[in-house]
Amino acid sequence: MLSIQVPFFFPAANVFLFVFTASTVFHLQQRLAKVQPLWELQSPAPTWMINTTGHMGNPIGLTSKELETSRPAPMWTINAIGRLGNQMGQYATLYALAKMNGRPAFILPEMHRTLAPIFRITLPVLPSTMTIIHWQNYHLNDWMEEQYRHIRGDYVRLTGYPCSWTFYHHLRHEILQEFTLHDHVREEAQTFLRGLQVNGSQPVTFVGVHVRRGDYVHVMPNVWKGVVADRQYLERALAWFRARYSSAIFVVTSNGMAWCRENIDASRGDVVFAGNGIEGSPAKDFALLTQCNHTIMTIGTFGIWAAYLAGGETIYLANYTLPDSPFLKVFKPKAAFLPDWVGIPADLSPLLKH
Repeated sequence: MLSIQVPFFFPAANVFLFVFTASTVFHLQQRLAKVQPLWELQSPAPTWMINTTGHMGNPIGLTSKELETSRPAPMWTINAIGRLGNQMGQYATLYALAKMNGRPAFILPEMHRTLAPIFRITLPVLPSTMTIIHWQNYHLNDWMEEQYRHIRGDYVRLTGYPCSWTFYHHLRHEILQEFTLHDHVREEAQTFLRGLQVNGSQPVTFVGVHVRRGDYVHVMPNVWKGVVADRQYLERALAWFRARYSSAIFVVTSNGMAWCRENIDASRGDVVFAGNGIEGSPAKDFALLTQCNHTIMTIGTFGIWAAYLAGGETIYLANYTLPDSPFLKVFKPKAAFLPDWVGIPADLSPLLKH
């Protein structure tokens, strides 16, 4: 009991006020002692922090004993490796497989940093503080398998470089929604394309052309026993579209634009070398390709995704490795290119000379 001594000369009213105040402070302190300090309180727990019993996970970290009784809700994620095309494939695969297996999906912060500035993605970001989870790594091949429909585990981290329509094409509408361009990104691309319509009275058919070079120029022949697109392939691809569309304009993007200017015939006036070819900030090139009506791609996930989002007709480089290429152990052309896309076989003769 709180003991209060009152001097004999205090007036009665003052004595009563003093006792009342002291008693109130005492009881208030008792109640505050049972409440978590204000500076330790957080906003209402997000869904990923609450398990089926309503207990919150601790973003700061729990002991192993505490983890047995307080765990976050089930969640799946996927590694975020590679550049834009790779991470789009990983995102779409996580989206589809998590939905297929009835698990909530979360993306890593680095994937959010890559995709969110370009697309209106909706998957929540896994908080970087969730270090208490012991992830079960689950490796994926680059094509859908029946076993992926029955993945066990509450805390699964999918791994690999999946980029195959066989994972997510049944959800095509939803995937296209996830990869909807932000308005300012789309508008910049459309403004550029509108400026190419020199004859306003004649409808223009835009064909996006993506020429992947960069490290592939050396990696394909030296590691994968394959080739990249050459001058002959691009001439045949452009001719295919010119035979079908009299008003076609070819919008070329590449990470090897100097090579393109030397090897793509622009004398007809229907070829425009566009984009900036900067791999670290690919939004401009990618947006231009997706806003075209049709696509000519060479190799690589960047071109695959540009064609997938653009829709329309697509020409791709086919059979660009030798039959004994180790690349075919991790890549299946039938799982990469949609059945209605048109393949033009690559010239493998440079590989046979060695």
